[in-house]
Amino acid sequence: MTIDPSAKIHASSVIEEGATIGPNAEIGPFCHIGAEVTLGASVVLKSHVVVAGWTDVGDETTIFPFASIGHIPQDLKFGGERTKLEIGKRNRIREHATMNPGTVGGGGLTKVGDDGLYMMGVHVGHDCIVGNNVILANNASLGGHCIIEDNVVIGALAGVHQFCRVGRGAMIGGLAAVVADVIPMGMVMGERASLDGLNLVGLKRAGVDKGQINGLRAAFKAIFMGDANVKDALDGVRAEHTGNPLVDELLAFIEAESSRSLTIPSKD
Repeated sequence: MTIDPSAKIHASSVIEEGATIGPNAEIGPFCHIGAEVTLGASVVLKSHVVVAGWTDVGDETTIFPFASIGHIPQDLKFGGERTKLEIGKRNRIREHATMNPGTVGGGGLTKVGDDGLYMMGVHVGHDCIVGNNVILANNASLGGHCIIEDNVVIGALAGVHQFCRVGRGAMIGGLAAVVADVIPMGMVMGERASLDGLNLVGLKRAGVDKGQINGLRAAFKAIFMGDANVKDALDGVRAEHTGNPLVDELLAFIEAESSRSLTIPSKD
């Protein structure tokens, strides 16, 4: 066990032999830290937090009461293999959130980026790769093997199906059931989520160039609202919007190999 002398640990908490507690970490009452856990500098566990398994928690991350971090995956194929959960820096993980490590079949790693907000009751399933500045609102859930890129917002009670990709800057509405890939900067909603436009508010807040946004809007309309088939639409967009990084990102996402289909606008 390695506990930095500057760490503050409540007497009621249990730190198993082998754990590493970084400088200025604060562990409140009735927490349990497993033998293969590493807490970085200035990590705060408020109280009644369990961190188990082979889990690294990055500097300045705060975990709130009753969160369960690093327990075995919710996968019936899991046979006790040594797999990892890696959580980045400056995350806020709220009450009753759960995050699971990876599985051998999925690469053995669940990875959560930096500066995220994971609200009450959030679940991050095994083998997920989650980017930076991600927000999951209350009770949002990620199935196994999801890829969530940077700056994604997922609304309360929304669910993302296993193996789905959600592109950078996308916004998922509350209660949505996402069963297919979501394009970068896309905005989706509905009981069976459909593509409902672009996350223009997020792009404007990020200070993205207006000309790039207008090009992305035109590309979106050509691909998803036009009469041409998708291949012809992509070729036309590529020719017309060369050099627009948002359009390039959209095309690369659509054409990338994926085990899921693509979320598209409703035909209603």
